[in-house]
Amino acid sequence: MKLETRPRLDRDARREAILDVAAEVFLDDGYAAASMSAIAARLGGSKGTLYNYFKSKEDLFAAYAVRHCQWQQEAMFNLLSDGMDARAALTNLGRSYLSSVLSDFSLRNFRLITAEAERTPRIGQTFYEAGPLTGARRLAVFLHGAAADGMLRLADPLAAAHQFLGLCQNRMLKARLCGVMPEPTAEEIEREVAAAVDTFMAAFGAG
Repeated sequence: MKLETRPRLDRDARREAILDVAAEVFLDDGYAAASMSAIAARLGGSKGTLYNYFKSKEDLFAAYAVRHCQWQQEAMFNLLSDGMDARAALTNLGRSYLSSVLSDFSLRNFRLITAEAERTPRIGQTFYEAGPLTGARRLAVFLHGAAADGMLRLADPLAAAHQFLGLCQNRMLKARLCGVMPEPTAEEIEREVAAAVDTFMAAFGAG
């Protein structure tokens, strides 16, 4: 399977190469069937090389999950800056967010990670803290600034961040996870995000 191209987030190119190969093996074979030996063989090195970076398959899988979260968040939050109009900023972020989380690539990763989280709770906690929770906290920082600038009225920026992300993803994510709809078009994402932003601004807009 050919993975999508993503920007490097770690300066250690060897570690990144290991994570690239590990992601392929995990997605192709599943976590349980994947082995450090198989990853090393596809990498063209030895298991010793892997263990120099990751002490176990579980640690390697956790690093893979965290990196996937980082990729998604960098794409989303590079669109935000201090002082941006709240409605425009949330629309831009919502488009990026839905395009990412509803993609075939992200859903394969999400299913793999959450399936393993049931067997290994530490994996689930690592993923949640690096992904959904960190993303909501980063959005909350923007919302707090927008409130300070008089664009929003909200008592709890973090709760509002979770509510906005829920408004964006709730209907389509459930349909995608159940396999009853294909990857949404740009037009479908636009409509879903517009409705989410309208609802959010009706609840929290200052005007």
